[in-house]
Amino acid sequence: MALMNPTKLDDWLSPHSKEWYKQLGALEGKYLYSWNSSHSEPNAETIFDEEVARMIENQKVLDIGCGHGDFTIKCSEIAKKIVGFDITDGFVQVGLGLANKKPNVSFIVGNTKDGLPFKTDEFDCAYIRKGPTSAYPYLKGIVKEGGCVIGMHPGDDSGKELADLFPKLFEPVYGTPILETIKERLANSNFSITSLEVLNSVEYIESPIDVLKLRCFGQKPSIYKLLYEKNLSEVTNIFEQNATNEGLPITFSRYLIRVIV
Repeated sequence: MALMNPTKLDDWLSPHSKEWYKQLGALEGKYLYSWNSSHSEPNAETIFDEEVARMIENQKVLDIGCGHGDFTIKCSEIAKKIVGFDITDGFVQVGLGLANKKPNVSFIVGNTKDGLPFKTDEFDCAYIRKGPTSAYPYLKGIVKEGGCVIGMHPGDDSGKELADLFPKLFEPVYGTPILETIKERLANSNFSITSLEVLNSVEYIESPIDVLKLRCFGQKPSIYKLLYEKNLSEVTNIFEQNATNEGLPITFSRYLIRVIV
């Protein structure tokens, strides 16, 4: 049975577009992955979280692309003051609720493509945890000279096996568009020191249903329902032929950016 291409459906939204984030905020109110999986260690997210924790201690911090703010709140236990910035009002409203009675936390709605609405040298450091790369060129003015910025972004190789395993359901990625965009934006940022590291590990998708949930993340429930009805049987067959005891192994790739302003 041929698998469906969900991108051809009328209600499909391009992942990580402004419209997609708005819909995710309205549907879920949070930026949380809907599928179940585990990761081999060490992996980029663990390394990033540990480095951020060391960087922000007793500092004034900017969290760019903060989503619904759970990581922002976690970091507020270490930072002197932290500001979460995100394009999706629905996420920010959830963050404001989480930040209740935390005087060192605030949230602001905005689009990094329009710049960052902060004063010169307002922050000691900043981080971007899977957030927008468009923020980098604006950070030199608002993070103090010598301050650090750490970024983590999805790698172009993430889940690269899925298009081969589930043709049409997933689309292949050609080249390295994310990497090229990051390099261009870092080149336009005039930082004193910049490094970029590719960190690959393994993500194990737990079940065939989680494959469908991964593909439908942020989409309307009607799209998931249709794929479930039409393709679950074939997805299950493919999953069972390729899974290990841990689950279906796919590449978990992240770009880790370290900057001194």
